[in-house]
Amino acid sequence: MTTNAALLDSRTAWITATAALAILTLCYGAPLVSVVAMKPIAAELGTSRSGPAGAGSIVYIGAAFGGIVAGWLAGKLGVRRVVIFGGTMVAAGLALSASGGMLELYAGHGVLMGLFGTACMFSPLITYVSRWFERRRGAAVALISSGQAVAGAIWPPLLQFGVDAVGWRWTMVLFAGLVVVAVAALTVVFLHPPPEESAAAVAAADRPQTSGDVLGMSRNTLMILLMAAVFCCCVPMAVPMHHVPAFCNDLGMTPQYGAAMLSVLLGSAFVARQFWGWVADRIGGLQTLLWASLVQATALTGFLLTKDQAALFAISAAFGVGLSGLLPAYVIAVREYYPVEEANWRIPTVLFAGLLGMATGGWGAGFLYDAFGDYLSAFAVGMAFNLVNLAVLLFLVARKQRPTRQLAPV
Repeated sequence: MTTNAALLDSRTAWITATAALAILTLCYGAPLVSVVAMKPIAAELGTSRSGPAGAGSIVYIGAAFGGIVAGWLAGKLGVRRVVIFGGTMVAAGLALSASGGMLELYAGHGVLMGLFGTACMFSPLITYVSRWFERRRGAAVALISSGQAVAGAIWPPLLQFGVDAVGWRWTMVLFAGLVVVAVAALTVVFLHPPPEESAAAVAAADRPQTSGDVLGMSRNTLMILLMAAVFCCCVPMAVPMHHVPAFCNDLGMTPQYGAAMLSVLLGSAFVARQFWGWVADRIGGLQTLLWASLVQATALTGFLLTKDQAALFAISAAFGVGLSGLLPAYVIAVREYYPVEEANWRIPTVLFAGLLGMATGGWGAGFLYDAFGDYLSAFAVGMAFNLVNLAVLLFLVARKQRPTRQLAPV
């Protein structure tokens, strides 16, 4: 780590953040092959729709468990080694997934692409980039956490073209080659040791530096509540993200329309995430979480109420706006209430719960579809989880805004 605090919020810091965004965009494109090709994979392998849906979900499970260790290793070994290893594993996971049947698909996605691959990307990179910024930390974290949204906006139509042209297996192999080369090049050229926090920022931080309570509760209790909140917001988040193409196809739309709707959802998430970063820099992480969760819940209701094609495009865009403010704001909240030396393990631990929520929502929606024959139950269950998320966030915001009790004079 360099001691040059002048690099904080500098041009170099923004170049670093942009490189991290490009890396995440590449790596989050890998699981989208099984999303776009869900129906042909299920047909070729002779399985139900929950089979390939489960492959995408176990990427999140693997990343959830591996992310905590990867974050710790990034603090010890440096982010460059961890990210290069992760990019190689993502590529290896795609190659293995393309080589056989369901066993290879699950091992490639869950173990290589998830546990050893994307685990080395999101939490380590988001923690790393947060250390390059002070005044614009919310905007920077929002930018790089848009990797999944940018991947969803860019890759589905291209992947659909690849699946139509050469099949889903060769599409995975070709994308693997792109990932391993591009991630290594971006990492070596752009990811350098971050600067230290400025003395003024350390002195002004509204958080305990070694011990003490936060929001009138122990720091571990607060982290458990944040983990519960992120799990409950990520379950409904995953339902449209994993199943919009198949949902649209069930309504009689072409696969190209389904891929385009997913692109609209995640493309709007990328654009809106910059707005939420601006909001977080002004009102803090907890209040940003509350407002973003309200937008997501409102949009999720739309999936329950209409099957009109034009309306669904608008609803998908609104859903993307809501979900885009959530994960970055959890990172901002952790940085607001915990010392910087704990960031390498607290951030991935909180995001661990979010990744489990994404896995649960993606797989659970496929399971409910197989059980009931439509997606109505999946969206309804997602809404229930979103309401629990809102309840937890309202509790935390109320504690933050509660005035300090003064002792009466004697």
